[in-house]
Amino acid sequence: MATHFSHNPYRAMILAAGQGKRMRPLTDNLPKPLLKAGKYALIEYQIFNLARAGFMDIVINHAYLGAMIEEALGNGNQYGIHIRYSPETSVLETAGGIANAMHLLSNPQQTMPFLVVNGDIYCEFDYALLRATLDSMQAHTKQRLAHLILVDNPEHHPEGDFSLQHGYVTSAETKRLTFSGIGLYRPQFFHTVASGEAAKLAPLLRQAMQNNQVTGEYFPGRWIDVGTPERLQQLDNRLKTQAQS
Repeated sequence: MATHFSHNPYRAMILAAGQGKRMRPLTDNLPKPLLKAGKYALIEYQIFNLARAGFMDIVINHAYLGAMIEEALGNGNQYGIHIRYSPETSVLETAGGIANAMHLLSNPQQTMPFLVVNGDIYCEFDYALLRATLDSMQAHTKQRLAHLILVDNPEHHPEGDFSLQHGYVTSAETKRLTFSGIGLYRPQFFHTVASGEAAKLAPLLRQAMQNNQVTGEYFPGRWIDVGTPERLQQLDNRLKTQAQS
């Protein structure tokens, strides 16, 4: 397992600590990220896409049945990457989980921005497109604390989350889009969250939006929040049909 940073500057975190209560009974004895759709587990699709885009150092947080995730994915050698884990013994929520893993995500000076993706989504976004944005956040735009990928509102979330106006993400009520669960962050974004402290992501984002510190972009391609057994089955059927065609 990697115990130090490689020369590749691009780091990513996959969020995999949720209990997946809406997926029961499928998650009674299996963590949600290991549920399969098509040939692979949900989290493996994220690993494949990240590795293809040059994100070779990946951190995965876990809590519920986390040992199964470590056993299944190992140190990442089978995927040609380095995986490190950030175990959580209590519910830390999204921002708390990221802050808890900060020592694994950024450089020692905590200046290096990083990519965070949800482990329970299926998305065909090309993560390589975000490398230039990470470079820009690192080199020039200290004012920018986060960059979010927004998608069309799915049927189960018609009200959306945020708006995108002239490249900035806002809380405006017009032309709402849904946060995909894919975002870039500077370590400073989490400076108010202590390691091991529970904290939600949305309040931090809204606070930064008020200061025009959150940019974003719209992704029109395929994105699925695999939040229920029905949506998992739909994705499974789609992927198997694609494999046969």
